[in-house]
Amino acid sequence: MCREIAKMGKGIGNENRYRILEALMHGPRTVGEIAGNVKLAQPAVSQNLRILKSANLVSDERHGKEVYYSINVSYMAGLLRKLALDVEKGRKR
Repeated sequence: MCREIAKMGKGIGNENRYRILEALMHGPRTVGEIAGNVKLAQPAVSQNLRILKSANLVSDERHGKEVYYSINVSYMAGLLRKLALDVEKGRKR
């Protein structure tokens, strides 16, 4: 659990990565669309997406030649649910 939370923290602990996640809250986007939304160069967006993907916070799906990125909602919700349960167990001790 600690490793999972640390990975999540690395993913959202950077302003640019958080801005990318905010852009993805409106639905799947390509790198170019994300770059336009967050005002970053495409290589910077791609690098940050790799980090978000390695933290399981973002997933991708190919549609023809385009790759669409989206928030990995099920993973994030499950992780936050586990964290909330652990916090609740700690309060009951």
